[in-house]
Amino acid sequence: MAKKSSRRKIIKLRPIPTNCEFCHAKKLPDYKDVNTLRKYMTDRAKIMPKLRTGLCSKHQRRVAIQIKRSRMIGLLPFTSSL
Repeated sequence: MAKKSSRRKIIKLRPIPTNCEFCHAKKLPDYKDVNTLRKYMTDRAKIMPKLRTGLCSKHQRRVAIQIKRSRMIGLLPFTSSL
């Protein structure tokens, strides 16, 4: 008997082209600017990857650091409140 392959379908999201908001504005992400940092988090409070945010590598790393810093002082949540 042949086994049925139970492969899951992988949904491929289209990557967003690199249009770094921070490069255009010539500023750096800041841990106190919570509204800007929330744009780079999912509804489950996870940090979105570079392909979904459209940031350059340098600013994606800095956004991740600033989100973590903001979480530590209590401005952003670690998890979603369901």
